[in-house]
Amino acid sequence: MKKRNWFWNLIIVITVVGCILAFVLHYKNWSKFEEGDFQVTSGIYKQRISVSEINAITWVKRLPELERKNGFSWLAKEKGVFVDSLTQSKVYVFVDDLRQQKMLIKHHDSLQLYLNFTDSLKTQETYEKLSLLLAQKE
Repeated sequence: MKKRNWFWNLIIVITVVGCILAFVLHYKNWSKFEEGDFQVTSGIYKQRISVSEINAITWVKRLPELERKNGFSWLAKEKGVFVDSLTQSKVYVFVDDLRQQKMLIKHHDSLQLYLNFTDSLKTQETYEKLSLLLAQKE
């Protein structure tokens, strides 16, 4: 009597492929500037911020204590939507390397975005470009 486990084998293969795809999509942050907007994408997480809505941009060494709404942490990566326990406002985190300094972008008066890239030079370059655009706005 032959056992036909093709269905379960197919489910296992689809699951493994799905996990690999999720890892690849979230592996790093992608950003771009277009039409007065700054856009950051990491897998299913995406933020599009109009440069005119940015209130401030600063450097921070550490992330504050935040409550995870959804997202993940893996090794030195932290990504997702969090809630600030003091103000109960949404905080978006797109951090590729927790050991490096991070940009804190405050926008729309109360929203915050923590961002860095694996490449610290790209982080520095993005910070300088956002700072320049912010200075031109004023």
